[in-house]
Amino acid sequence: MSTVKIADKIIGENHPVFIIAEAGVNHNGDINLARKLVDVAAEVGADAVKFQTFKAEKIVTPTAPKAEYQKVTTGTNESQLEMIKKLELNMEAHKKLINHCNRRGILFLSSPFDLESIDLLSELGLEIFKIPSGEITNLPYLKKIGCSKKKIILSTGMSTLNEVKEALDILTQSGSLKEDITVLHCNTEYPTPFKDVNLRAMLTLKKELNVNVGYSDHTVGIEVPIAVTALGATVIEKHFTLDRNMEGPDHKASLEPSELKTMIDAIRNIEISMGDGIKNPSKSELKNMLAARKSIVAAKPIKKGEVISEHNLTVKRPGIGISPMKWNEVIDRKTVRDFKKDELID
Repeated sequence: MSTVKIADKIIGENHPVFIIAEAGVNHNGDINLARKLVDVAAEVGADAVKFQTFKAEKIVTPTAPKAEYQKVTTGTNESQLEMIKKLELNMEAHKKLINHCNRRGILFLSSPFDLESIDLLSELGLEIFKIPSGEITNLPYLKKIGCSKKKIILSTGMSTLNEVKEALDILTQSGSLKEDITVLHCNTEYPTPFKDVNLRAMLTLKKELNVNVGYSDHTVGIEVPIAVTALGATVIEKHFTLDRNMEGPDHKASLEPSELKTMIDAIRNIEISMGDGIKNPSKSELKNMLAARKSIVAAKPIKKGEVISEHNLTVKRPGIGISPMKWNEVIDRKTVRDFKKDELID
């Protein structure tokens, strides 16, 4: 499997998981809140912080209904258009956030939701496009992304395997290199019920598409991102917020700062724990072998010249003498000296 280099990070197997802290629209349209989200993501050790770039009128009709989870989190007194209009970030805000990310040493990412936003992010010099799940069936959008020939992270919520394959075909036929594309398994329900996560689908994507894969998570808590690390995810994305009680569509399904840190620490511990797959004693446990393993010892006093048998031998710690694996080699031999009870046979 190929690797993808983004700034000083590498996405691919046998490399640290690339962790995206998804700020999304949890800034509520406030640049100061957005900066604080960048600060949190940097402080807890995320590789990138991701926002969303869109012009509300370009992506939603005035009569478009809210998603069911949005009705729950923000009510029904406003349209989807009215809701997301308040969450736009203009060009100036993007520039400020990119500068702030540079100062904090974290990569700025954003998902464009319309054609103009693709141009905006290209103009700002982004190395990578994060395609949200809702655009996987948007042919003009995919063609424009593909023509950019940039690196791509593609979320696949709500899609079938064939739809993912078709999207990949459009991207590559438009100019993208398949080895520059990472595909994320995803479920777009906020929050996602555990019974609907289907983590094995990520492995299906890897097998069927021969690409780097990862997971964009919308479950409550951090168990699933930790589990998917052990399954080989190269990228993990998770929503976070400053406070889950804030007003807005996505706060309720997001981690708070301390939870985000716990998740990232756990992911790093798991990826270290995966090791190289070679079954050998580790350096840290070698010192325990003598104390934990056993040796062949006298079960009772044995006289010189006596035949060694199962009746006068036993196995006890420490493991500094003859290994019990050589039991059959010792049996039926005659002793050349006396042995006391519990004395190591030599």
